[in-house]
Amino acid sequence: MAELRIENLAKTFGAVRAVEDFDLTVADGEFVTLLGPSGCGKSTTLGAIAGLEAPTSGRITVGRTVYFDASCGIFLPPEARNCGLVFQSYALWPHMRVRDNVAFPLSLRRVGKAERTRRIEEALALVEMERYADRYPHELSGGQQQRVALARTLVYRPEILLLDEPLSNLDAKLRDRARTWLAELRTRLGLTTIYVTHDQVEALALSDRIVVMNGGRIAQIGAPQEIYEHPADGFVADFIGTTNFLTGVVAGAPVTAGEIAVTLPGGQHVRLLTDKRPDSGATVTLAFRPEQMRIVAEGQGGPDGSVVRARVTSRSYVGGRWQLALDLGGSALRIDTEEPTNAPELDLWLPISGGILFPGPSHVSSP
Repeated sequence: MAELRIENLAKTFGAVRAVEDFDLTVADGEFVTLLGPSGCGKSTTLGAIAGLEAPTSGRITVGRTVYFDASCGIFLPPEARNCGLVFQSYALWPHMRVRDNVAFPLSLRRVGKAERTRRIEEALALVEMERYADRYPHELSGGQQQRVALARTLVYRPEILLLDEPLSNLDAKLRDRARTWLAELRTRLGLTTIYVTHDQVEALALSDRIVVMNGGRIAQIGAPQEIYEHPADGFVADFIGTTNFLTGVVAGAPVTAGEIAVTLPGGQHVRLLTDKRPDSGATVTLAFRPEQMRIVAEGQGGPDGSVVRARVTSRSYVGGRWQLALDLGGSALRIDTEEPTNAPELDLWLPISGGILFPGPSHVSSP
C-alpha cells in the first residue's frame, strides 16, 4: 500500500482539455471515488495513473516512486507501475480456466510454481471463487467473471488498486449484491483504491471520499455525507442524489439575521436560513432534497418553514410509494409519498433550514 499524489495534472486531446488543474492526495489505504457524468475526465485521470494515458503536464507519485513528471520528462510505462487495474469489461481469456486466468500475471512475473499456487488459492478465496477454479469464463455469471478479474489483479499484490466502473455491466440486483460484497472486501484489504463510476449510489456506499468532476475539473472533494448534505454548487447538488430546484428573486432586506425571503414566479414566497447575503432583487436558486419536503393539508404548516402550492403533473407507483411530478411556478419538482392522491394540486411544506441557496438561475436539468 502507498500514498498517491496527483499534482496539477492536465491532459489535452488537440483543442480539448479533458483534465486540467487536477490536484489530489489519496492516503495509504483510502478508498476514493472519481464521480461524474460521461466525458468529465474521470477515466482519463485513471488512465493517467495507470500509465495508459500520457498526461500533458503535472506530476503523479505513489509512495516514493515517480510515475510521471512532465518537468523532468519522467513517464513510467504501465508494466513498471505496481498498479492493479480492473476494467468494466472483464477481459478474461476465454480459452483459460479460472485458475489459469488468475495465474497469468504471476507467470509474466516469473513467480515460482509453489508460490504461484499459494497466491492463486489466496486470491480466489479472497473473492469467494475457490470452487469455480476449474471452470471457463463462459460457465460463469457476469458477477462471477468480475470477481475473477479482480482476483487476477489482486494476485500480484499491487500498491494501489484502480477500478474503472467494474459493476456497470451487471444487472440492477446483481450490482446491488456486488456493491455489498465489494464494500466488505475493501474493509478486509485496506488497499489504496481509486474507483471510477457515474453511479452516485456506488460512490456514496463505498467511498471514504468522493471527487466530483465536471468538465475535466474537480467540482468538489469530500466525504459522502458532506457531498450530499453540503454540495458546493448546483451541479454537485443535481448530480448527487435527487434535488428540487426553485428559482426566484430575493424579496427585500433579510427578515432576521440569516433569514431571507425569496419570491417565486407566480408570487409565492419561501423563507430560508442561510449564511449567504444576496442583494434585494437578486435572482437565486433554492435547492431542497425530496425527503426535506412534505405534503400537508391545506392551511397547515408551521413557523419553521413555508407552505407553497404546486400543480401535480404526473404520478407513478414505484412499489410501496407514489412518485409525484409537480410544477411550482415553472419549476419541475419530484416528491415521494406513501399516500395515493388524485388531487390536481397539493400544498408543500419546505423547511426554513436545510435548503441550500445558490446565486443566479438554475443551470441544471429539471427532474
